[in-house]
Amino acid sequence: MRLIISGGGTGGHIYPALAIIEDLLKQEPDSEVLYVGSQRGLESSIVPEQGIKFVALEIQGFKRSLSLENFKTVALFLKSVHESKKIIRDFKPDVVIGTGGYVSGAVVYAAAKAHIPTMIHEQNSAVGLTNKFLSRYVDKIAIGFHEAASQFPKEKVVFAGNPRAQQVANMKSTFKWSDVGLQDGEPTVLIFGGSQGAPAINKAVIGAVSELNKRQYQVVFVTGQKRYQNVMNLLDKTRISSNIKILPYINNMPQVLPKVSLIVGRSGATSIAEITALGIPAVLIPSPYVTADHQTKNTMSLVNRGAALMIKQDDLNPKSLLKAVDQLMHDSTAREKMAENSKQLGVVDSADEILNLARTLIK
Repeated sequence: MRLIISGGGTGGHIYPALAIIEDLLKQEPDSEVLYVGSQRGLESSIVPEQGIKFVALEIQGFKRSLSLENFKTVALFLKSVHESKKIIRDFKPDVVIGTGGYVSGAVVYAAAKAHIPTMIHEQNSAVGLTNKFLSRYVDKIAIGFHEAASQFPKEKVVFAGNPRAQQVANMKSTFKWSDVGLQDGEPTVLIFGGSQGAPAINKAVIGAVSELNKRQYQVVFVTGQKRYQNVMNLLDKTRISSNIKILPYINNMPQVLPKVSLIVGRSGATSIAEITALGIPAVLIPSPYVTADHQTKNTMSLVNRGAALMIKQDDLNPKSLLKAVDQLMHDSTAREKMAENSKQLGVVDSADEILNLARTLIK
């Protein structure tokens, strides 16, 4: 298969694309893949490190308020469409897949106009602006949440889950808690606010440490690299018991997750894909700072199916955090039931589904 794939800006768009590429190269090692991303997005550093052929376009997103910058945005979009047409002519793809982000808008639109088979993948339950725009032009739309279906043309939609789930589900973990100075085999809760950390989550955990010291279960608190020193300064006069480990970052998260009894954190699409692929009980704290409040919608898709508890950020404090964590960590039966419900939502062949869909378009 000759595949052009495009997605950018955040990990939520990039990692599903990488999972699709990984699965394709396992199935068809002779395939040719070109990743088209943006100059400013994380993909410009992440993708080339994977040894994947990468081309960058200059593009930016729309400002939601009236702004002269939006004239520049339109100009860059049109320029990117023109460049994408040339990339497509030179590469001659069998199919073009977009996984979201502004750059995929230009690439997939150009492919559709050139009558190349096209599809997009929407990771969230609330559909992004780029995918809403592209939905009029593409041949198929793969969704990661059933709740997204009503926001797209019905005849194009196929539920496929998130490709990241397949990647995580198939990974063999050799990680042990003793690797970070904790006891192996003990119930362990992981509190993680994302790669950058989440100040609101960090603040609640800092306030809860004195009580967490007394618990029988273990706690791994990941602060985010940039926030680690500040957290440690704030905890300078607080005793930290041997059942608590505070880390700046975990760079091998897929290895760690299978060992977790409960996860506390944000509810981005990639996180939820990983959680449900492995069936991990969760306390989710959706970020209020994302487009269309999509993390709350993502969270509710799990809460409504008994696969997670939710704490709204406005309600987050040391007391509410402890209450939710204790509720599950002190009740192994409740955790087992939640894990079972979560696993039922996981789609562990998502990348396969998307590639099969792409093949039907090529045929």
